[in-house]
Amino acid sequence: MSAFATQLINGCLSSDIEQEDQNSFQELQRIDAIEEVDGLWRLNSLYRAGRLYIGKDGRGYVEAQFKEQKDLLVEPDHLGDAKQGDTVVAKRIIARRGRASGKVVTVIEKAHLFTIAYTHRDEQGNFSILNIRTGEPTHAVMEGMDLKAFKLGTVLKVDIDDDKVLKVFGHLGDPKVDEKISLALYNRQDAFPPECVEEALQIESEVTKAEHPGRVDLTHLDFCTIDPVTAKDFDDAIYFDLKAYTLYVAIADVSHYVPYFTQIDKEAKKRGFTTYLPHKSFPMLPRELSENICSLKPKVDRLAFIAKITLDKGSLKPLKEEFFEAIIHSKHRFNYEAVDGILEKGYSGENETIQRILHWLFPLQKITQRLRKERLKHGFDFRSEEIKLTLNEEHLLTQTQVETGTPSHSLIEECMLLANQASAKRFEGEGDSIFRIHEPPQLSRIEQLLSELAAIGLYVEAYEDSPSLIRAIQKEAQKMGLASEVDAMIIKSLRQASYSAYNIGHFGLGFSHYSHFTSPIRRYADLILHRLIKTQLRNDEEEAQYLLRNIDPLCVRVSELEREATKAEWDFRDRKFARWAQKEIGSFFEAEVIEAGESAKAILRGNIQGVTVHLKGDNLMLFDKIRVMITEVNIAQALIMAELVNKLGKDEMELV
Repeated sequence: MSAFATQLINGCLSSDIEQEDQNSFQELQRIDAIEEVDGLWRLNSLYRAGRLYIGKDGRGYVEAQFKEQKDLLVEPDHLGDAKQGDTVVAKRIIARRGRASGKVVTVIEKAHLFTIAYTHRDEQGNFSILNIRTGEPTHAVMEGMDLKAFKLGTVLKVDIDDDKVLKVFGHLGDPKVDEKISLALYNRQDAFPPECVEEALQIESEVTKAEHPGRVDLTHLDFCTIDPVTAKDFDDAIYFDLKAYTLYVAIADVSHYVPYFTQIDKEAKKRGFTTYLPHKSFPMLPRELSENICSLKPKVDRLAFIAKITLDKGSLKPLKEEFFEAIIHSKHRFNYEAVDGILEKGYSGENETIQRILHWLFPLQKITQRLRKERLKHGFDFRSEEIKLTLNEEHLLTQTQVETGTPSHSLIEECMLLANQASAKRFEGEGDSIFRIHEPPQLSRIEQLLSELAAIGLYVEAYEDSPSLIRAIQKEAQKMGLASEVDAMIIKSLRQASYSAYNIGHFGLGFSHYSHFTSPIRRYADLILHRLIKTQLRNDEEEAQYLLRNIDPLCVRVSELEREATKAEWDFRDRKFARWAQKEIGSFFEAEVIEAGESAKAILRGNIQGVTVHLKGDNLMLFDKIRVMITEVNIAQALIMAELVNKLGKDEMELV
């Protein structure tokens, strides 16, 4: 929030108002939005100052500045000229639909919303500034500088209100500019505000048991972590008590270090998620926390929030689910590849710690296999492939690797699913928590899917419920050798999972109750859930009410932030694919059609995997096997164009 807004809330002398804020101050005086009390000017009780957040439905919320407050709802017709992210003063008006409502009376600090553009000259030699997202002409001005003097392809950050250039990012010819473009397009941040860094540096750098006498000491248990080999932020560790058949899921206790409404918390709420690019992560929390004191590193004591789940040995149903604060000491850090190797070939080493861990890890893996089999009776197993990119020092793509689910991934996944379900079951589901929900598919989308499948010769009988229909489709797709392709179509037809204060279950997983509990270092929703569970453990109804005051707009917000983070990751990936393809113009590739019609697309098959091209060619059917030639690449918009050379027979494709 702006310094001026803080002055209005806390009270200030008129002589303390900065010159650039004087006009806003006088306007607020004129409309009686501020009053002088004991020599200090402050907002009167009918007014609220804060940052404006606007949802996709067009309604705005002026964010609460104290945990006792509720976000102030602003209907679309009461927003005035205010835009997303502006700091505004709003007047409280008659409540609508039972909640506080407001009307923006003035904008006291603009958010500087921007577009990303670049300098361009067409074939006729005409100079223009193009919007990098749409390719359409836009405007930009720079004081004391003729933009025509810039090298063509210079990337600019431009204020949408006055067209002023806010920043020069670099040049499209430099692959390192892609990072800046992708982050800016989807409002992802790198550096943290100084106040956050300062707050983070005040936090302890090591855990001392004596300073946490109220915590359960679990440092004697052989916890371990299993993560990607490049991971630095270890959210979770596991331990399984074979005798008691009890699973301990230890999660980084971020809420201990990041209290509600601190500077770090406000920034984490603004970011919502950690963004992961192939070469670097852009964390939700300062690295002093995310990669250090919060991270469950091996061979050091760490604070953890524990989900302790005792299973029935026969049915594997949870008999008892407990949550408590603890101290753990992870004994070993595994990576997925290492665990997969051990599960396949066994362990012949002499490390006693690893041997002790494997004593319970092998049986736990068998248990998670049974859990997965039982889960898939109600949920779905979609065959999704993740493409991992490797970049060189120049930020150019050198190779790709297809990552699929492995036994070690499945082991951890099932453990986390148990903890996430247990966390959700603690709440009624009527506005009292933050749930991860997935609604059943819409009938119209299912009908469209069936029509598209019929075009490729896949037919199924009518079923009364969606789950049975989807399983029947998957069964037929498996027979046709199109399992992964059809799964992609099914996923596209389903609604997106999101966050909600009201529980309706999770269709894809087949769960009646589900929340996100296991990743508070990288997801804000998990952090809120930890705080809510702790209010239960402490019987702190007052704190719970503070947390729940703004739970509805918060759920909407983190759902949208999740999509923005994902889009940034996809955009960066596509930019790297485009730079690779630029060097392959004129080259031929085998491909498979993934979208037919006027806007046909195909995915290339070759050493570099996951590359999607836009096709020029007629009479293409979904999943046709074809040969294409790359003809054109638009680096600015990350688009790859290809031309159909010929269709391939099934045997030809198999030989490729």
